[in-house]
Amino acid sequence: MRCVNDHLKEKLQNPKFKENYEHFKVLTDIAIKIAIEREKLKLSQAALAEKAGITQQQLSRIENAHDYQLSTLSKVLNALGISFGFTKAKKSDTTHCSPALSR
Repeated sequence: MRCVNDHLKEKLQNPKFKENYEHFKVLTDIAIKIAIEREKLKLSQAALAEKAGITQQQLSRIENAHDYQLSTLSKVLNALGISFGFTKAKKSDTTHCSPALSR
């Protein structure tokens, strides 16, 4: 029986699939980190959105890994008091960069 990793490795051989996978992985990593930080501060989406000066729907798009503007992401990060940076990925990683959030 094939495992998920074997299937993914096979699918990543397709350049278009790999490009879409890498894009979505970055968005998902950011989404998870923002949701975790928001929950640590015991803020609802509505409360964080108000603090950031955006709509709750805009925050929801970020936390659900949908496309969004960097200016919107910046407002959310500022409201959370965290910064955003990139770290160089290892050659074995499937992404070219990984987002790093820090206080």
